[in-house]
Amino acid sequence: MFNSKQNVIANKYPAWKYLLLIVITVIGLTYAMPNIFGDDPAVQVSPAKSVEFNADTQVKVADALAAANLTVKSSVYEGGRFLIRFENTEDQLKAKSVLKDAFGRQAVVALNLAPATPEFLRSLNANPMYLGLDLRGGVHFLMDVDMETAVAKAYQRYVDEIKGVLRLEKIRYRSVEMEEDALAVTFKDIPTMEKALETLSLTYSDRFLLKPVEETASPKILLTLTDQTIAETQKYALQQNINTLRNRVNELGVAEPVIQQQGDRRIVVQLPGVQDTARAKEILGATATLEFRLVEERGDAYRAEKTGYAPHGSVLYHFRDGRPILLKRSTIVSGENVVNAASGLDPQQGSAMVNVTLDGAGGRKMLATTKKNVGNRMAVVFIENRVETVMEDGVKVKKRITTRDVINAAVIRGQFADRFQITGLDSPQEAQDLALLLRAGALAAPMEIVEERTVGPSLGQDNINQGFMSVLIGFLLVLVLMVWRYKYFGMVANVALTLNLIIIIAVLSMLQATLTLPGIAGIVLTVGMAVDANVLIFERIREELRNSSIQTAIHVGYEKAFVTIADANITTLLAAIVLFSFGTGPIKGFAITLSIGIITSMFTAIVGTRAIINLMYGNKRVEKLSI
Repeated sequence: MFNSKQNVIANKYPAWKYLLLIVITVIGLTYAMPNIFGDDPAVQVSPAKSVEFNADTQVKVADALAAANLTVKSSVYEGGRFLIRFENTEDQLKAKSVLKDAFGRQAVVALNLAPATPEFLRSLNANPMYLGLDLRGGVHFLMDVDMETAVAKAYQRYVDEIKGVLRLEKIRYRSVEMEEDALAVTFKDIPTMEKALETLSLTYSDRFLLKPVEETASPKILLTLTDQTIAETQKYALQQNINTLRNRVNELGVAEPVIQQQGDRRIVVQLPGVQDTARAKEILGATATLEFRLVEERGDAYRAEKTGYAPHGSVLYHFRDGRPILLKRSTIVSGENVVNAASGLDPQQGSAMVNVTLDGAGGRKMLATTKKNVGNRMAVVFIENRVETVMEDGVKVKKRITTRDVINAAVIRGQFADRFQITGLDSPQEAQDLALLLRAGALAAPMEIVEERTVGPSLGQDNINQGFMSVLIGFLLVLVLMVWRYKYFGMVANVALTLNLIIIIAVLSMLQATLTLPGIAGIVLTVGMAVDANVLIFERIREELRNSSIQTAIHVGYEKAFVTIADANITTLLAAIVLFSFGTGPIKGFAITLSIGIITSMFTAIVGTRAIINLMYGNKRVEKLSI
C-alpha cells in the first residue's frame, strides 16, 4: 500500500517551472543589487539664466577645487550641468562654498546625492529605488497663496465682460476701472446710469453687490464681489495652484512628491531627494506667463520713455537689453490659451526656441489677428510675478514684484493659428524653463515660501539605519524560529523568505517606487506574513503524515493549504488596495510595499518552496521527513 502511493504521487516539477524560478531569481538579484552601493555626496553646478557653460567653465571648476586641495572622485558634464562626486560629506560641503565663491551669480551651486551604481548595472537600466523625504532627505516648503491678488485678478477679469454687456445693450459708459475694493462704472448722466444698473443687476446680481452713487460729478455704479463669490475665487485659486504645482513637480521628475493643502491659503510641498533648492524654488514659485501683442508702429518709443506718456491705445514696454518698444494695449492671446510647449533649436539660426500649441479659442484669435496684420510685428511679452518679504524700518513687509520683458518682436510673414515658434531666448535652459511653465499652466495667484526646511542626509541615514535594523532583526528572528520549529523544511522556508525580500526590493527598484519609513514597516509586516503561508503548508503536511504516505502528505499539504493561503492574502491585498486608493503620502507608501510583498510572498511560499521540496524529496523513496 505504501509503495503504490509513492508511485502514484511523484511530486516532480516540470523543467520549465525550475527555469522560471531561476530566471526570476537572477532578475531579482540583478535589479536589487543597485541598492547596496548607496550614494556619493556630490555638488551640482547649473548655469544661471542667460548663462551658458563651455570648455572654459570646466577648467574654472577644476582650478577652483584644486586650489582648495579637494579630492574629486569624478566630475561629469551632462544635461547642461556639472555633477562632481566626492568621497565624503565634509569635502562636499567645502566644495559647495568654494564653487559658490568662484561663480557668484553666474551659476546655481547645490548639494546633491548621486547613485554609486556600477556602469554595467546602469547599462541594464538597474537603478536603486527612490527614497522618501524621511529617508533620503530633500526639501520641505510651506507656501502662502496671495489671496488678495487672486481677488484683484477676479475683478480684472470682469472689466472686459462688463464693457461687452454694456455695448451689447448700447449703453454708453465713460470708464470701467478698479476703485479700492470694487469696480467703478462711470456714466455721463443719471438716466444712463439707471438703465445700466437695471441691465447689470439682471446679469451680475448673483456675483456682485451693486451700489449706485449719484453724488459725484460723474454718476457711477460700484460693483463689489459677494462674500460667496470671494470664497469661491479663493478656493479656486488654492486648487489651481495645487494642480499647477503638481504639474511643475512632475516636469521636474521628482518621485512621489507630497503636495497638500494646509488651512485655507497655504500649501505644503515636499520634494524627496531634491538638493537643488534654488532650482526647485525658481520653478515652483514662478507665476510666469506670456502675452502676445501687436507692436504699435506709429508711435515713438524713445520719446514715450522720456516723457513718460505713451500714445492712446498703446503701452510702453522694454526689451531685456533696455530698448523701449510700444505695444498695443489689447492682448491677442495669453499663457492661459497654451495647450502644449516644447523647447528646441531654431534650425536657421541655431538659437533656442519654444514650439507653442494653442487651444481652439486662442488659435482662432491668432488666426484672425495674423490674417489682418501680415507685414506688421507681433511681440512676445514674458511676465513674471513673485512675492518677496523685505525688511523696511525693522518691519517685515510683503512686496509684489512684477517684471515684464519683451523677449521677441518679429514680423508676421504669413497667417498662422494654433502652432508657431517663440525665438529670441537667451539660452537653451531658459527655453526649457519657459516651456515647462507654459505646459504646467500659470498659477492663479502669486505664492511666497514662508517656511523652508532641508532634511539633511545625516537624518535620512539615521532613519535608514534604524529601518534596516528593524527589517534585519525581524528577518533573523523568523529564520531562527522556522529552523527550530520545522528543521530542514524550515531552512527551505528561509531560502524562500530571502528570495521574497530580494524580489520585493527588485520590484520597487524597477517601478522606481518611493520607499519611506511606512514602506519599511510594510516590508517588516510582509516578512512576518510571508512565513505564515509556509506555516500553514507545513502544519498540513504534519497532519497528513499521520494517515498518508510521505509523498501524499507533501502533495496534499500544498494542495489543501493553497485555498486558505489565497483567501488570507487576497483579503489583505484588498485592504492594501483600499489604503492606496484613499490614503495619501506615507499611507500609500505602506500600501505599495504591502501589496508587492503579498504577491511575491505567495509566489515564493507556494512555488519556490515546492520546487526545492520536490527537488529534495520528489520521486524518491523517503522514510522520514525532517519537519
